[in-house]
Amino acid sequence: MKRTALAAASLLLLPLTACGGNAAAGDDGATVTVTVGYQSKTINTVTAGTLLRSLGSFEKQLGALHDGHRYKVVWQDYATGAPITAQMTAGKIDIGSMGDFPLLINAARGKQLNRPTHLVSVTGYNLRGGLNTIVTAPDSPLTSLSDLKGKKVSTSVGSAADGTLVRALQRAGIDPDHGVEKLNQQPAVGASALAAGSADALSQFVAWPGLLTFQGKAKALYDGAQLDLPTFHGVTAREDFARKRPVVLEAFLRAQAEATDYLDAHPVAAAEKVAAATGLPAEVVYLYNGAHGISTFDPAVKPQLVAALKQDVAILKAAKLTGDIDVDAFVDDHWVKQALGASYARRLAATPAPAAAEVWPKGADRTVELPTPAALLSHVKRHRDTVRAAYVADATTGTLWFADKAVWVADGTTLLPFVAPATARAYLAGHGGARLVTYAEALERAS
Repeated sequence: MKRTALAAASLLLLPLTACGGNAAAGDDGATVTVTVGYQSKTINTVTAGTLLRSLGSFEKQLGALHDGHRYKVVWQDYATGAPITAQMTAGKIDIGSMGDFPLLINAARGKQLNRPTHLVSVTGYNLRGGLNTIVTAPDSPLTSLSDLKGKKVSTSVGSAADGTLVRALQRAGIDPDHGVEKLNQQPAVGASALAAGSADALSQFVAWPGLLTFQGKAKALYDGAQLDLPTFHGVTAREDFARKRPVVLEAFLRAQAEATDYLDAHPVAAAEKVAAATGLPAEVVYLYNGAHGISTFDPAVKPQLVAALKQDVAILKAAKLTGDIDVDAFVDDHWVKQALGASYARRLAATPAPAAAEVWPKGADRTVELPTPAALLSHVKRHRDTVRAAYVADATTGTLWFADKAVWVADGTTLLPFVAPATARAYLAGHGGARLVTYAEALERAS
């Protein structure tokens, strides 16, 4: 939204300009309470939530304002973005983080209830869509999307994972509304349904697919990066809060940038901090948030992410979850530009780290990078008892996955990993003589 529009809107919203935390907890004129909604287990948002909170960066930034106020930060943890939006539109949360589809619902509800919100920064993203994955039970006979026809698929309707499911089914020629029986469930409920056999597949966002796979409770059926469409999480703020407390919002965005820089400089330590705060295995956190993880973190609002957001609107409209959404009015990066100054242009131009194979040795505070998947296998073969986790990138999508959970292909002397059977089969179709091998066989073949 342009500044002139914000100024005009301010005349209409004067009765709503109390800080959300203040509305809930009171404001004595000196103490300002700022309420932040986050999703601790949605680890694609850690630079605006779990890691940020663990580092204390926001509180430090607020303490450095020296503007005559005392600041109190209230952190509220949720499983999904929907309750954060509900609290924001009720004036009880000032700043929140959530995925791209929930962000659009946040925009729609804010406009509908005359409590407008704005996307002010990005947390983690994947330019191909690899943050969302469809998984099945470990012993499931299902090996492709076409096998899902008529089956029960658990997802969270209105989430980015639901968007991946809809698009993937459409590409497979399956009607997403009538071709499968969609179960609208929270991630944890869906995981239980998959384990109990009451769901045939689960389409979910970070970190659930990686967690269930790591635990041996699921295997990948479809890599969201096959869509080759960006998916991301971001930070949204209430317009009235941002207008009343711009220095607070900018302090938050500077703190987010600090947390991002910490994660980039200390990926293993960051994974350990997030694991300690969430109870998630650090190995799973690193899969997504590591040096070459599925997610790239950067607060800059990149044009390709905004373009993807515009494409997402049609999915939500078709599901009758929203009407038209003015994405350009919802996106407002002037606060993050103001907060980060000259560094913003550098961040905007930054690109994801190239795919790489990594081994995390037991007791180590850094990983070992290997030049090829075969080199990783050779390393693991020589150090079997000292490997905490090993990661390889899908040979076609670049999505990082656990080496022992990947689908392996031998093409002559070359060993190639894939996240899901579909990408492996696509490679086999174009390479005569290549064949599937087990992880154990791949290890034995490695020199």
